[in-house]
Amino acid sequence: MSPSALFRPFSADAIVGLCDHALLHPNLTDADLQAQLQALRPYPVASVCIKPYAVAMAVEALAGTAIGVGTVIGFPHGSPKSAVKAAEAEAAFGDGAREVDMVINVGKALSGDWAFVREDIAAVLAVARGHGGLIKVIFETDFLPGDAVKIRLCEICSDLGADYVKTSTGFGYVKQPNGQFATTGATGHDVELMRRHCPSSVGVKPSGGVRTLDDVLRYVELGATRIGTTATLAIHREALERFGR
Repeated sequence: MSPSALFRPFSADAIVGLCDHALLHPNLTDADLQAQLQALRPYPVASVCIKPYAVAMAVEALAGTAIGVGTVIGFPHGSPKSAVKAAEAEAAFGDGAREVDMVINVGKALSGDWAFVREDIAAVLAVARGHGGLIKVIFETDFLPGDAVKIRLCEICSDLGADYVKTSTGFGYVKQPNGQFATTGATGHDVELMRRHCPSSVGVKPSGGVRTLDDVLRYVELGATRIGTTATLAIHREALERFGR
C-alpha cells in the first residue's frame, strides 16, 4: 500500500490535518502571532509550532479547538548543552505545549560522536515522556553531506523511540558558490530515506520550503506523516479547489 493511501480520500481538511503551522520567524511580533493564531482557529490543523516564549499565548488563543501547541528546542542550530535543551522542554510543557521539535547537535553528528547525540536526544525525550508529550527530532539536513549521517540518526531515533524524525528547521542557511546564503529544507530524497530507515512507529516530517498542495502530496506519497509549513491556509485553499472540504 502506498503511504498516501493512509490519507485517502484526500480532502482540504485531511490535508491541513497533517500540517504543523510554523510561527517561528524572529521578526513575528505578538500582534502577528495573535493574528495568525486567530486565523487558524476554524481549521483542523494538527498543531501550531510557535516560538518558545509564546507557548502560553498560543495555548490561550487556541483554547476550545483541537489544535495542539508545540515549540522548538535548541533552535535553530542545536548547540545548547543537553541540560539546557531539557530545561527548555520542561518550560515548554509547563506552559502547555503538547509537542517539541528539537534540533540535534549538528557538529557532534558530523564528528561521529554518536554517544553524545544519543544522550542529547534522550535528555529531551525523557522530559517529553514525563509530560505525555511528543518529540520530533530535527536533523537539519542542509548541513549533512551524504546519507550515512542521516541513516545513523534514523537508527538512533528509532532505537530511542522518538515520535518523529524531521528534515529541517527552515533556517539552515548554507553558503553558495556565489557567496550568498540559501537553505534547501526538505527534499524528496531525504523524506524517502527517513521513511526507509525508520519503522512505521516513527513518523516523518518534512519541513522547510513546503509551500504548495503539490509539495504536500509529493511528501505524503514518499511517506510523510506530518508536514511543517508556514503556508497552511494557502494549501487549504488549493485543496478545497481540487478535492473539496
